[in-house]
Amino acid sequence: MSSAITVAGVRVDTRHWIGGERVASAGTFTDHSPIDGGVLGEIARGGPAEAEAAVAAARAAFPAWAATPRAERARILHAIADGVDKRVEELAIVETTDNGALLRSHRHGVMPRVAHNFRFFADWLLKLDHEDFETRGHTNHVTWDPAGPCVLITPWNAPLMLATWKVAPALAAGNTVVLKPAEWSPLTASLLADIAAEAGLPAGVLNVVQGYGSEIGDALTSHPDVRRISFTGSVPTAKRIAASAAANLTPLSLELGGKSPLLVFADADLDLAVDLAVEQFDNAGQVCLAATRILVEETVAEEFTRRFTEKAGTLKQGDPRDEATDIGPNIHPRQLEKIDGFVQRAVAAGARTVVGGHRRDGQYYAPTLLTDVDQDAEIVQEEVFGPVLTLQTFADEEEAVRLANGTRFALAATVATGDPERAERVTGRLVAGTVWVNCFFVRDLRAPFGGSRLSGVGREGGTWSFDFYCDVKNTVTAPGGWRDHG
Repeated sequence: MSSAITVAGVRVDTRHWIGGERVASAGTFTDHSPIDGGVLGEIARGGPAEAEAAVAAARAAFPAWAATPRAERARILHAIADGVDKRVEELAIVETTDNGALLRSHRHGVMPRVAHNFRFFADWLLKLDHEDFETRGHTNHVTWDPAGPCVLITPWNAPLMLATWKVAPALAAGNTVVLKPAEWSPLTASLLADIAAEAGLPAGVLNVVQGYGSEIGDALTSHPDVRRISFTGSVPTAKRIAASAAANLTPLSLELGGKSPLLVFADADLDLAVDLAVEQFDNAGQVCLAATRILVEETVAEEFTRRFTEKAGTLKQGDPRDEATDIGPNIHPRQLEKIDGFVQRAVAAGARTVVGGHRRDGQYYAPTLLTDVDQDAEIVQEEVFGPVLTLQTFADEEEAVRLANGTRFALAATVATGDPERAERVTGRLVAGTVWVNCFFVRDLRAPFGGSRLSGVGREGGTWSFDFYCDVKNTVTAPGGWRDHG
């Protein structure tokens, strides 16, 4: 097969990156653009052999990288960030072509955030510290020691941003990495390997392998030399990864999807609440944090629905490369079938379509709002991962909280209210890893991030990331007893 393809004028190597070299596989898989379904190229399809080679390269590179002084590791991470900054336009157009998210978002938000991921964890590493403390005269000294090779498995909805959210702290911590991007959007991970090499990251410290989870993923997550596994994706895949890792007791960080609520109280700014609700269509609804369950107080539900319908009607759906587009395509025909199946089953069960509810040409699904849904309905309980919202009403705070907490998921929640005391009461009772009040998607890398219930295991961000990617050690030293070496 050809070793590279050209995407929107950008050369992308389609081989794996293992031990500082490009490595081909006997087989390939086809990568399609969701924009028009066109073939982008044939991508190296790894399996157990490539998994073994990548882990071996990471294992071999680990001692030297772990021993590299913090300041030097931070310098290289900043150099990677510089490389991302220089190639923002290339990364943006490749990722838009590969996964269908808006080009303007990639240019102005996502790719700058990729660079920030590296800069933040490089800087956090340099100030990572815990004050010594005394126990009966003995000194306790806490350190974060590199754990070893890490396997990072990332999703297709925000490929490079979510990959570097894992890669940056793992590298900063002194670990080596095997990154497996999603097979539906593998291209920018390959570009990241080029950028990291140009920045001076030693061979074997970052390895990128491509392929299917059932072929290369299982071989990676069951490998006895892997010391950490971080995964973002679906619950069924997470269960398989956890079972695979269990034989070696490999620590896991799992960020798994959600079915998050947006609670709109009658005292809220309704225009703000509507804006927050319509924002949930971002990235064609392919956002794990999306508040797909809109819960509105009965007394304002009719007015909220009217304003929502009007606002949603202004959205432009189409080619994500057009600066005027608000909603692009869904990632894959299989995903589109899944989305439409959820909607059609809900309608058949009695749901009423207020907005959308149908496919458009190609891989585009109309932004959709369904009402007249029961709390135990599939459309309310299961993650659709598309531009599909439901609307339910509540009578009071008690019912609002009950409905909000009434699924197996608990990744995030959003509350719209004009009463700060109500906000404090309600947020204190919501089960979620992140709660936003009168805002949405405000993310700070210093904050913990993760989900509860089936939305995940563990927290990452700031020191929480280093707690996961390191072996945290406490050294206790007795007072006195030192021999005079003078």
